[in-house]
Amino acid sequence: MEATPRKARQLRFEIFRLDSTNPSEEPRMQVFELEETPYMTLFLALNRIREEQDASLQFDFACRSAVCGSCGMLVNGRPVLGCRTLTADLPDVIRLHPLPGFKLIGDLSVDTGTWFRGMAERVEAWIHERDPFDPDAQEERMDDDLARAIYEGERCIECGCCVAGCGVANVNPDFVGPAGMNRIARFMTDPRDARSDEDWFDVVADENGVFGCVGLMACHDVCPKDLPLLEVYAYLRRKSLAAGMARPSELLQIRSTGAAAEIAG
Repeated sequence: MEATPRKARQLRFEIFRLDSTNPSEEPRMQVFELEETPYMTLFLALNRIREEQDASLQFDFACRSAVCGSCGMLVNGRPVLGCRTLTADLPDVIRLHPLPGFKLIGDLSVDTGTWFRGMAERVEAWIHERDPFDPDAQEERMDDDLARAIYEGERCIECGCCVAGCGVANVNPDFVGPAGMNRIARFMTDPRDARSDEDWFDVVADENGVFGCVGLMACHDVCPKDLPLLEVYAYLRRKSLAAGMARPSELLQIRSTGAAAEIAG
């Protein structure tokens, strides 16, 4: 006896709409309905809505493979990548908003590029050398485990989900953010980078760096690449405390969270 085919769900999409180029337009939520198909992702759903119902809908996609980081958005309040989010894992009502913490371009599209470029320039996310470049020098060798650890930090696709999920980054535009701390840790562990502890902790050891984090670790929970952001945060905090670089106000905040006792133990 053949099984009765399951009836397709009728999905209700409530999508944030705002044209940032029109100063007279007010933000609103617009409703679209769509019949669910097998293995439908938000990428497929939004493209169908744009092709079949409203060609003006703005959103960003490129690779469809969770590599480019373009399709970050809030789905029922949680930062995710649209290309890897199946509608089958979501309820009948799906509310979509742009990622907070970034400049809005329009609807679900935000400018993550400007934020990430500013962060990279601020933490100087490139290898610093003190010796002049020698094109004839022998290539430096690196331990396999260390190379893998550095690569782990390089897996960030700059989608912005961690920044959007960070309460501090959403209220303090000067906060370097989880992605920034991940970049700092990546270069701190690289033996080819000649920066000293003082150079690094001028960047990271203040209220806009590692001591600005309140430890909720939503960034760790929402990272689509499962980067170990909790370990990154703990590493930078321990290094900062061990070096004695924290200022008195920051040490007071650390003691209030119990981190100082943890490090001392």
